[in-house]
Amino acid sequence: KAFFQAPWILLLLPFWLLAGKARLKQALAARVDLDTEHLPWNRELLTYLEEQHGLGREIVLCTGAWHTLAEQVAAHFPFFSSVYGSRDGINLTGSAKASFLVEKYGDKQFAYVGNESKDTKIWDCADAAVVVSHGPSLERQAEGCCRIEKVVPSGRSLSLKAVLKQIRIHQWVKNALVFVPLITSHQTTNIDLLVSAAMAFLAYSLCASATYILNDLADLESDRKHDKKKSRPLAAGDISIFQGGIISILLLLSSLLIAWQLSLWFLLSLMTYIVVTLSYSFQLKRMQTLDITVLAGLYTLRIISGAIAVSMLPSFWLLAFSMFVFLCLAIIKRLSEIIKSKDKYDEDTKISGRGYYVTDFQVLMSLATASGMLSILVFAMYINSPEVASLYTTPYALWLICPLFAYWIIRVLVMAARGEIDEDPIVFAIKDKRSWITGAIILLIIFASSA
Repeated sequence: KAFFQAPWILLLLPFWLLAGKARLKQALAARVDLDTEHLPWNRELLTYLEEQHGLGREIVLCTGAWHTLAEQVAAHFPFFSSVYGSRDGINLTGSAKASFLVEKYGDKQFAYVGNESKDTKIWDCADAAVVVSHGPSLERQAEGCCRIEKVVPSGRSLSLKAVLKQIRIHQWVKNALVFVPLITSHQTTNIDLLVSAAMAFLAYSLCASATYILNDLADLESDRKHDKKKSRPLAAGDISIFQGGIISILLLLSSLLIAWQLSLWFLLSLMTYIVVTLSYSFQLKRMQTLDITVLAGLYTLRIISGAIAVSMLPSFWLLAFSMFVFLCLAIIKRLSEIIKSKDKYDEDTKISGRGYYVTDFQVLMSLATASGMLSILVFAMYINSPEVASLYTTPYALWLICPLFAYWIIRVLVMAARGEIDEDPIVFAIKDKRSWITGAIILLIIFASSA
């Protein structure tokens, strides 16, 4: 959290670490306002601790976290009688924690709850172990140190289902925009160009998944407060922060490698996408107006990158149309968030993680409507342009697309105003039967006009 709020602290990390891990924890704790209320707790472990407290056992929180954070966590649970954490140059982990507990309670005079291999140093001095584990390996290590009192599933074993949910494969459909320059230029039968476009699609998809993870890491606090986003693997604790970081790095490196195989210019366009997306995740999404402009720009950048991948120059009409339509969809995304949040926030309170108030709904709806109608106007003007005559045998048939597209835009706007769109209009369109039917008819018209 501290990193996303102030990325420049990365430059200070080596100096803090040189002063010791305790100093590092102190510095980071001073820069984090921990939201302990919405942390993904291990409910089974908490239930067990409450039961043991009811039986008269003393329950103590002894952790390597900085003591101020430990105290915030302990304040939520009345069964903790004492709290001990790292402080004043003492990193309370491993051997240091074992020595502390032996001095405090005596050798073999306490049971210890642990969840990692370095806890074996403490279990060596304990009478019993409560093992929070996702596999038998840690249980065997604990068994070699002392008797096992209880095994509690950690709930954090990395599963393929959790990874696929986290990288949001269904969102890859947005990256199909890289095929648009190839389709609009009627070059889909060129196998070499089709392969290049497919590689661009894969590069963008892997890159997008990497940035989704980083975005969720930046949004952990607000996601945990959200009715639906709290079930995302990172927010729910199904994927740890460390695991999420590793997955993101692997996806990002894979996407850059594929981009390098295409061309230097495509690699630069993808890196531009990364920089803008990360800027959006760190700060820009919290800045009203700029956030929706950046979102629309990121969609348009996909089209530009697709043109670069197949060595084509995107037309003025394509870029103008895409900017207006994606601006409309970006505003709709914010509108749906405002609708979902109107019962949680007062008129003078900003929506968590965003730069908008509930009262901004009307002006945003007006802007979304204007942008949607302008995209239809741009398409209508494109039909009368000289470029169309060279690409279509029956260009006037394309006029039938205008009412169909107007129907879809207006329908999405109305459903957003009713709160029936689940925050992302692209995801809505993927699941919406009428959107598929409308899209199929538009494709038939385009095919008929080209024949």
